[in-house]
Amino acid sequence: MERRDRSLKALSELQYLDSLESEQRAEALSKWVVKYLTEGKIEDFDLPLDQLNTLSELFYRNYTFLRQHRKDMKTEIDNHKKIREFLK
Repeated sequence: MERRDRSLKALSELQYLDSLESEQRAEALSKWVVKYLTEGKIEDFDLPLDQLNTLSELFYRNYTFLRQHRKDMKTEIDNHKKIREFLK
C-alpha cells in the first residue's frame, strides 16, 4: 500500500508541476526526478493502466519541455556572452 500511495503522490505532483510557469516548472521537475526516480525506477510505480498512461504522457511532455527549456537557456546564455563581449 505504501508503494501505491507513493505512486499516487508522484502522479499528482507531476500533474501540478505541468501547470507551472517555465522557470518554476523546470526547477520543480528536476526536484521531482530526484525525489521519485533516484531511489527507484519508473517501473516501480504501482498504478492502474489509465493512471500509468497519464503518467507516461506527463513524463514525456515534461521531458520534451525540459529539452526545449535547456535549448532556450543555452541560446539566452550565448546571447548574454555576445552582449558582454560587444560591451568590452
